[in-house]
Amino acid sequence: MTEQGHKLRPVDFEHICFDRAGDFVTITMNRPKRRNALSMAHMRELITAFTLAGQSDALGIVLAGNGPVFSAGHDFADVVGADLAAVRALLATCTELMTLMQSVPQPVVARVHGLATAAGCQLVASADLAVASENASFAAPGGKGGWFCHTPMVAVARNVGRKRAAELAYSGDAIDAATALDWGLVNRVVAEAQLDEAVAGLLRRVTRGSPQSKGIGKQALYTQIDLDQAKAYGYAIEVMAATSQLPDAREGMRAFLDKREPHWQAKTTG
Repeated sequence: MTEQGHKLRPVDFEHICFDRAGDFVTITMNRPKRRNALSMAHMRELITAFTLAGQSDALGIVLAGNGPVFSAGHDFADVVGADLAAVRALLATCTELMTLMQSVPQPVVARVHGLATAAGCQLVASADLAVASENASFAAPGGKGGWFCHTPMVAVARNVGRKRAAELAYSGDAIDAATALDWGLVNRVVAEAQLDEAVAGLLRRVTRGSPQSKGIGKQALYTQIDLDQAKAYGYAIEVMAATSQLPDAREGMRAFLDKREPHWQAKTTG
């Protein structure tokens, strides 16, 4: 791990790389020989890394993968022969990771190349945003095997909708990057040589404005999106009214009226 800025504690990682450059943290899965499969140890390191990044003053987080693929999903070496309690614990840890990605206040952008399959596809779906290279592909292969992708489809279905989720899950076939873009699984598809530039450009755009406002907005988005419309409006009214009283909200309005650049409060870290 490279430490830059402040409020990031050094940690020795075995399965990931953790780097800070300016306002952004990059968390890179680093098990290329295992196709970045999500072993229990790998997921625990990812949870630690996202927790550290979420508690820091970084403005945004990139999730990437080293090697030929983004992630091949769960490591079957952890599953084959495991008893029910062990598999349940593995899936609970995976769910903890996916939920954490949506709980940290910063926007999380998945940088996707090669294959993202099963829980690897779930990582893409759980990220706030995703940029894929033209060579990326996405699959929930359990439908053509013996272990259906139940938990990955929780996240994937919320991105692509029921009919497309059913096709992915039942067939087990991979879709290419262009189809993933059309279906809403990713935000951008670019040539592989432009992937880093596209990720950085999107991250700069989505981290403009007040970090405090952004963090509250991210949590409110995920809270209201599964409510029915009347409840969603009721919840959103209360959050929007309450946040109008925050210093950054008032500063943003005053700066707009004064035709000047706003000065945001520093992010409060854990």
